[in-house]
Amino acid sequence: MTSDYTIRFNMKTLDGFEPLCDFYMGNNREMALALFAKLEGNEEVCDADILQMDLIENRQGLPADVKIKCCSLTQLGRSCCFIAKELFKYRNLEQG
Repeated sequence: MTSDYTIRFNMKTLDGFEPLCDFYMGNNREMALALFAKLEGNEEVCDADILQMDLIENRQGLPADVKIKCCSLTQLGRSCCFIAKELFKYRNLEQG
């Protein structure tokens, strides 16, 4: 049974954290974990944080957080660019 992985960016609102965007990582756990580990941010999450990145594992349609980091807006922007570049390389250059 395989799992799918997603990196989700969330922002804090008056109602709690809400998703901003998702990056689909596919079903390669090692790649998803390695890529998430390279993202800028703090693994110590606190109530004052307003931006958050989650690595989510979806197994049989049920999501579960694997890793969580908080980040600044600048870090979120750099992470988006980094993820897009790494996914392009992985899907077009390393698998083929």
